[in-house]
Amino acid sequence: MNYTSFFENYNQSIFNLLKNIDSNTFNLSLKLIQNVKKNNKKIYLAGNGASSSIADHISVDFLKAAKISSMTFNNSNLITCFSNDYGYDNWIKESIKSFYQNGDLIILISSSGKSKNIINAGKYCKDKQINLITLSGFSSKNPLKKLGNANFYIKSNKYNHIEIAHHIILVSIVDYFTKKLS
Repeated sequence: MNYTSFFENYNQSIFNLLKNIDSNTFNLSLKLIQNVKKNNKKIYLAGNGASSSIADHISVDFLKAAKISSMTFNNSNLITCFSNDYGYDNWIKESIKSFYQNGDLIILISSSGKSKNIINAGKYCKDKQINLITLSGFSSKNPLKKLGNANFYIKSNKYNHIEIAHHIILVSIVDYFTKKLS
């Protein structure tokens, strides 16, 4: 197979993943984010590895392009302090406890939907009735998929496909709010 064919198949496979997303999940996510914007609250995003990088990118875009207050917990001092004091599996949950204010929104990203620190943060949000959007993939029975108010699930077992789909979903949401400003 030559690269042109590979790339066409690659694009098509990502397109197929994205077209199968339930539009109700988008609508619910847009309402949650609109409430944050209307009430001058904040969006917090978290993930591990590439998902953490996606969180950083989207947080900046929410802030700069969509004019919605947003941040991540991707600060090495915070991560190492909270991991040391509360354990790695709890550092994101503890960050939410420290920063969250009533009416804020949490977005958790995990390709597998099984990362302990993300799951513990999601369970905390569910227990405390904190609005939560999740993005996950791999198994449709992953634990993260059951924790959010809105749950984006990518039916794939390929990390890069899941990650790029998550990124496209979040960038499209930012662009939706950016377009509303113009």
